[in-house]
Amino acid sequence: MFVTAPLMLLLAAAPQGGVDVGTGRKDYSQCLSKQIQPAIDKKLSLGDFQSALKSECGAKEAAFRAAIVADDKSSGMSDKDAQSDADDQISEYRDKIVGEYEDYSKPGS
Repeated sequence: MFVTAPLMLLLAAAPQGGVDVGTGRKDYSQCLSKQIQPAIDKKLSLGDFQSALKSECGAKEAAFRAAIVADDKSSGMSDKDAQSDADDQISEYRDKIVGEYEDYSKPGS
């Protein structure tokens, strides 16, 4: 019993199978970036490109979101504010990639 109590405390303090914010950010950003060239090659419409981002990078986005929320909440932020922060950060990355896609897919680019 004395051995299991310290072990249980260590397990409770360890990350619960998620990624840290830096890793989540990197993975999500890389996934988004990798979608541009195939979409240009396929001449996807902007709406289809946005759908492709969701389907191809949805898991990376979810991991990034979870990491942001966990990190914010561990710093004392409310769940509502942590969710809002995650929304803002994810939107920034998505908007940047969508803007790049629009620029690259214009005729003459």
